[in-house]
Amino acid sequence: MSSDQRFKLFSDPVHGFISVPKNLIMDLIQTPEVQRLRRIRQLGVGHLVFPGAEHTRFNHALGAMALMQDALTSLSEKGTPISPEEQTAALAAALLHDVGHGAFSHTLEHQLISDFEHEDMSRVLLVRLNERLDGALDRTLQIFDDTYDRPFFHQLVSSQLDMDRLDYLRRDSFYTGVAEGEVGVQRLIKTMRVHPLDGDADSEVMLEAKGIYAVENFLISRRLMYWQVYLHKTVLAGDELLRGILRRAQELVRGPRTPDWLARGSRALLFFLRHEVHADQIDTPEVRDHYLQLDDTDILFSLKQWMNGDDPVLADLCRRFINRVFFRVTFLPREPNAPQLEQWRQQVADWLVAQNLVPRSEAWDAARHYLTVGTSRHTTYDSNREMIAILDREENVRELSEMADTAAISELTNFVVKPYVCYPKPVSIDVDAVPEG
Repeated sequence: MSSDQRFKLFSDPVHGFISVPKNLIMDLIQTPEVQRLRRIRQLGVGHLVFPGAEHTRFNHALGAMALMQDALTSLSEKGTPISPEEQTAALAAALLHDVGHGAFSHTLEHQLISDFEHEDMSRVLLVRLNERLDGALDRTLQIFDDTYDRPFFHQLVSSQLDMDRLDYLRRDSFYTGVAEGEVGVQRLIKTMRVHPLDGDADSEVMLEAKGIYAVENFLISRRLMYWQVYLHKTVLAGDELLRGILRRAQELVRGPRTPDWLARGSRALLFFLRHEVHADQIDTPEVRDHYLQLDDTDILFSLKQWMNGDDPVLADLCRRFINRVFFRVTFLPREPNAPQLEQWRQQVADWLVAQNLVPRSEAWDAARHYLTVGTSRHTTYDSNREMIAILDREENVRELSEMADTAAISELTNFVVKPYVCYPKPVSIDVDAVPEG
């Protein structure tokens, strides 16, 4: 990048001043697709548990791009050639990696479009932006798809130690106030190296041996953030409530006639509730355009309309979310069997009748919106899927666990599964009596 390149400064509480080059990158930031990320919270319903977590996907996109700048500068200083065009393409890939996220981030990712991952929409929007910009994102798309002839760039965008993970862990720790998630981001970036240094087709991003403690801290912090923030019991309760609201609204909107009060919800949201949208349809103009119109404000606006509607179940669920009256989530020793679930559902149905929310004839059906069973699962470091490579002092490549002198790393490779049940707090269900099988 030439020395006379002009920059625009963004003040970021996590990384300090972020310098954005006034070229393609600044043009991308100004697009409606990227500006929409200002209206999507990074942690979904997390702000209802951690009051400071009001940060958005836009903050995160800028942060990932800033870390990409730092990483490319460091790798270049260590001898890996990076052209100005490659630098711009990599910055664009980092900026746009999450542009396909939908309202409330991961909470509703699988609720409105079946068999969908937000990365699918990110690619659709990348292609659309590339067409508008006359092919300026050709190299960015290659990096995103991992088809570029220098694959280390893709590793910086998507891998065990990519810029996305480094930013969201550091950022989410900062905004939630969970100090255990604090990551030594700059230490990790400064100890990254491309090996072999030329960065050609057989080169990979690795960590120098002196960065091993920084990566151990990163992995431990990631485990702690998942169980203390991302999979926190109350966050799961908020997720289940919001998904339950949309399931109930979907039933009503697909009935013989959509009630007028229900039709007062967001037009973009109602489109996805009315139609069975599959992931293979996301590149159609109708689906894509409605998706781009949908953000957190559409969800909240719709809930505020529906909480005064004529359906007592939907109205109650919406009031609970708006006023933060969540259900209880309890982790289970094992997944419950069918008889146990039926017993719990009957208890919830009896409670709904006692609360005069629904008549007895509708209570069993309504109870499924108040009682849900799910599974939280996470593995911090899957070395079988993609290893973290360490370059030792003799220039030998070794997998992280071979060099780590702590048993914590091998423990972090375990896949942890925690079944849970979500139910109204006044209902007393015996979760300790979950039988085997």
